[in-house]
Amino acid sequence: MIENSNTQQELPDLPSEAPEQSGDFPRWEFTPRKDPKWGEVTKTGLVVGRGANKKVVHPDDVYKLARLGCNVEEMSDFFQINRETLKYNFQDYINKGKAEIRTKLRDAQIKLALQGNAAMLIWLGKNMLGQSDNPLNRDDNQPLPWRDD
Repeated sequence: MIENSNTQQELPDLPSEAPEQSGDFPRWEFTPRKDPKWGEVTKTGLVVGRGANKKVVHPDDVYKLARLGCNVEEMSDFFQINRETLKYNFQDYINKGKAEIRTKLRDAQIKLALQGNAAMLIWLGKNMLGQSDNPLNRDDNQPLPWRDD
């Protein structure tokens, strides 16, 4: 515990030695800091959740994660809040961020296609223009009407 003249504050539990590592992942070293310094941060944002689960989440942080292409589950894990709570409070920011990444990706794809990238030309032709490798049109597959005049 840290004792101040006015308040007492409990430090979070930190591992005193390296955590156990398992799996086929590369090993990593855990080196604790020699003299950790603890402090307080005041965070501004929207208070979400109820009771002991209240968290402060800044809408710009949600927007930045959505702009990186994170899905709602990844963002809710990052902020440690319920997925539905995140969607309820920040749906507009999530939509705006996802729209921005889609626009940037589409712009990059079109630039590649216009530079002559054949694979991108084919992909955009199929997905944006409805083109196909099999150019059969259902209207053209019908037999011509037969008339004996």
